[in-house]
Amino acid sequence: MPRTMSVSDSVLIRAAPSAVYERLSDPTAMGRWSPENLGARVIGGRRDAHVGMVFEGRNKRGPFRWTTRCTVTAADPGLRFAFRVHAIGVRRPLLSGPIALWEYRLEAVDGRTRVTETWTDHRRAWPDPLANAFDRFATRGHTFAEFQRVNIRTTLERLKAALEHEDAGATGCDEDGPGPG
Repeated sequence: MPRTMSVSDSVLIRAAPSAVYERLSDPTAMGRWSPENLGARVIGGRRDAHVGMVFEGRNKRGPFRWTTRCTVTAADPGLRFAFRVHAIGVRRPLLSGPIALWEYRLEAVDGRTRVTETWTDHRRAWPDPLANAFDRFATRGHTFAEFQRVNIRTTLERLKAALEHEDAGATGCDEDGPGPG
């Protein structure tokens, strides 16, 4: 069975694209929303998001823990943030090779921001049967595309809740504030 190489989903958030970008472009904060990520450590002195920025992400799935090395490929404030995952390991990312691309596109829509999160499988050299077998083992029965579709939905819902809750607190609105979520 051929693999699905990319999946995405979107959510509308009551926040400006610049505010959403500020949060999404900080890899050290991703653990607040992602069901697998525990945060990250930026490599080098510069902390603001920029193309070429390298960070190591700490991740978990059930009892398994691993670290990835990632490089930012797009850092367009208020528009787009993306990074490629290119190394993996248990404590340190020692095994190099193309793994995945994560992308967040932001679009202003009637006073809100549409956030589209996309995961693209970069394991193109893996034969489909091998990748499917590995994926089903690593995700307890799913392909990575199926698994990431659920992770993306969870991440977007958590991001929306966090940003809209902060916005409500800052403006004095409660959860029943103006407009649909």
